Amino acid sequence: MTGVEGYSALRSPDAILHRATERLAQRFAGLVGAETVEKVVFESYVALGRSARVPTHVPALAEKFAAERLVALGQAEGLIFKAVPEVLYLCVHNAGRSQMAAAITRHLSGDRVHVRSAGSRPTGDGVLPSVIAVLEEIGITVDEEFPKPLTDDVVRAADAVVSMGCGDACPLYPGKRYLDWDLPDPATLDLDGVRAVRDEIRLRVVELLSELSPAPRS
Repeated sequence: MTGVEGYSALRSPDAILHRATERLAQRFAGLVGAETVEKVVFESYVALGRSARVPTHVPALAEKFAAERLVALGQAEGLIFKAVPEVLYLCVHNAGRSQMAAAITRHLSGDRVHVRSAGSRPTGDGVLPSVIAVLEEIGITVDEEFPKPLTDDVVRAADAVVSMGCGDACPLYPGKRYLDWDLPDPATLDLDGVRAVRDEIRLRVVELLSELSPAPRS
């Protein structure tokens, strides 16, 4: 293999995805079959690629997204034990409200709940700059977060599903708690408006956490 051919192979999405599949197959060995891992990895790549503005980043994000989905799949099938309640936040683009809710929940809950977020039509532009800014004002960073499409496995794994404007996109399963938070889209607001949405989300998250997983008494 020449240097040019080697470089092309290194940059090939298929090569990167196959290596990701191998890593995840080892990680989930005994829980999920290798064929399922491969299917989830490549499905995740295609789903993220539909809205990606920077295609070169998609293979790496696909591995992270696939890992989250495989955990959710294992939880939904009862193969992975859920030590704490699972909360799923949904909005249209997964760039504003659902990202804020997920970040604030992680910040406030510690290890009392596990959080995921997704969008019915995720954007390829990343988390909104205004959302990043107002979260940083209260000491929360979302550097590693990215918009993710809604998949059936994360809904099945959730105990509580909170929708913020994604309509009927979310499938309904018995035994889950579904909430609808009517909040304006931060993409349409100035910075003060986004702060107001952040503060309202925080109040609702505090209430939700008190119901799902009350803080231990000191």
